[in-house]
Amino acid sequence: MIAQIEGNLIALDEDSACIQAGPLCYEVMLPGFAVAQLGGQLGQPVTLSTFEYYEGTLGGGNLIPRMVGFLDRGQREFFATYTSVKGMGIKKALKSLALPVESIAGAIESGDEKLLATLPGIGKKMAQMIVAELSGKLTRYAHETAEPTKRVAFSVFQTEALEILIAWGEKRPEAMELIELTCRKHPEITTAEELVPLVYRVKQGIEA
Repeated sequence: MIAQIEGNLIALDEDSACIQAGPLCYEVMLPGFAVAQLGGQLGQPVTLSTFEYYEGTLGGGNLIPRMVGFLDRGQREFFATYTSVKGMGIKKALKSLALPVESIAGAIESGDEKLLATLPGIGKKMAQMIVAELSGKLTRYAHETAEPTKRVAFSVFQTEALEILIAWGEKRPEAMELIELTCRKHPEITTAEELVPLVYRVKQGIEA
């Protein structure tokens, strides 16, 4: 198994990256928060902690190898525990991780089902299951001091706005940057309904 990959980040999509390592280029699936944090590093060397799995079924005879990447080993270990929840497959889990690991782990440990339910693809019932199965198992991730990053964890309404923008065709990294810029200009905003129209005004240059 490839446990780590180092190379130049040559492409970044809303759920994956392409890493050039020597003569080989690897497509690596990523959680949303990692895509956001890698947004300003195109063309630069990066290091990802990785694991591999096969997508498909043996009976179908069409197994596809996939590689999943994280910014550090701790995030990869968190993911292994996170996907132990019944019904939490790898793709579903990656899609749901729109917030940093420490924010999600903190929500699980504090029983904040409301925040968890706003994560992409989770909902109320899955949020309850996550808390029931993982509470007490993620303390080290919730309390670890993360290295400073360019981004802060989104609030509930910002996450809701982000998913609306993505559903309307915006790329995740660009949508996150627009949300951050709009909220800096309008700190009084408290709902996704207020935020989304203003994001488009900022994008079109109407908001100076």
